[in-house]
Formats: sequence, structure tokens, C-alpha cells
Amino acid sequence: MDYKALAQQTAQEILGYYQDTSGWKLNKTSKKITVASKASKKFHGNLYRVEGVIPESTSKLSDFLCKPENRVTWDKSLKVCNMVQKIDSDMFICHTITQSFAMGSISPRDFIDLVYLKHYEGNMDVIISTSVNFPGCPPSSSYIRGYNHCCGYICSPLQENPAHSKLVMFVQTEMRGKLAPSVIEATMPSNLVSFILNVKDGLKTHKIPSGSGYHHNGHSSFLNKK
Repeated sequence: MDYKALAQQTAQEILGYYQDTSGWKLNKTSKKITVASKASKKFHGNLYRVEGVIPESTSKLSDFLCKPENRVTWDKSLKVCNMVQKIDSDMFICHTITQSFAMGSISPRDFIDLVYLKHYEGNMDVIISTSVNFPGCPPSSSYIRGYNHCCGYICSPLQENPAHSKLVMFVQTEMRGKLAPSVIEATMPSNLVSFILNVKDGLKTHKIPSGSGYHHNGHSSFLNKK
């Protein structure tokens, strides 16, 4: 598989979602975080758009969101997050296993995703995550293998306070299994709000030292360790 071509294509799709202002239905507003959705063109489910303000610089936020080794310490929706293959300095394959949620009515899923970080002019970072077939991590009988259709984050400086960041997240996750769509639609908005709150709390706990964040030559230090 041409992972680089897929990553570039997915980044362009995420930017398209970002620029698309029509047809979004507001699902939830809580603690200055908004969740909206529209029908996904990828599968029979929803594309979610989540927006919030993060009190951290864009470079540190994007670096933080890409660190698989710290993810389970702050993201309460996950119990496993491992890099299984590094492709280059800005791209890797990640294996995640979710916690059960909705009071146990949605069992854990596992995902194999391509993750890619791209820097754009104006200090905007785009992080994509899209599911791929990866022979090194075949589906297991222990978990239902879910599928992420073109998900991602867009991190950019907040116009009125560039020391803070605007975070816009796009999620279109196919849980698979025998779940009723109504169960997913009822629980997803609250889970997405919780994720943004987890990001804020995680940044407080895992303060990134100055100088260790995103390098603006297009390479991120978080991948150079492995």
C-alpha cells in the first residue's frame, strides 16, 4: 500500500471538511466545546465535527496529540495505543484498543490506523488518522475490528490569542459488530466532549519542555525516538 499517497489524500479530505460550513447539525455544546454532525459519505453513519479552544501553542498541541506512548495516560477512551511501524519522521501505523463505553453496552474495539502529521502555512498543523489493512496486526477474536474513515485534527493559533490553539476534530468511526446506530449516535457527542476535556487535562499533566515540540522544517521530534 502507498501509505504516503493515502496520507496526503486524507489530509486534503480533512481540509475539505474544515472548509465545509454547510449542513452541519449541532448535537451538543458543553464547557465551550461544540459537537456537530452530518451524514458521512464514507459509510452509513455520521461525520462528527468537534471544536474547542486549548490553552497551549499549536506546535505543542500537535506534538502532544501525536505521541502514542503517552496516549493511554490521558485519553480515557483507550486502554492500548502502540506504534507498530514507523514509516518516516511524520508517519506511522498505530494499533489502539478502546475501553468499553455507554455503561458497557459498547464493547472494546481495536483499530489499525495510519497517522500522519503535516504542517501548513500560517502555523496550522493537520494530523490524520485513517484505518488501513496491516498484515502485521491481523484482527483478533478478542476484539471487534473497527474502522476509522478519514479522521483527523486541525490545530491552529487562536486568532485573538495566538498562545492558545483552536482544535477542530473530525471523526467518522465505523464501530462494526451488531450495534444499533441509535446507540452510537446517543453516546458519541458526550464522548467527543470528554475527549477534548481529556486533552486539556493531559496537557497540564504532561507539560512538553520548550524546544521538544514540532519542528517547522516538517519533522516532528516525537517520531525520531523510535
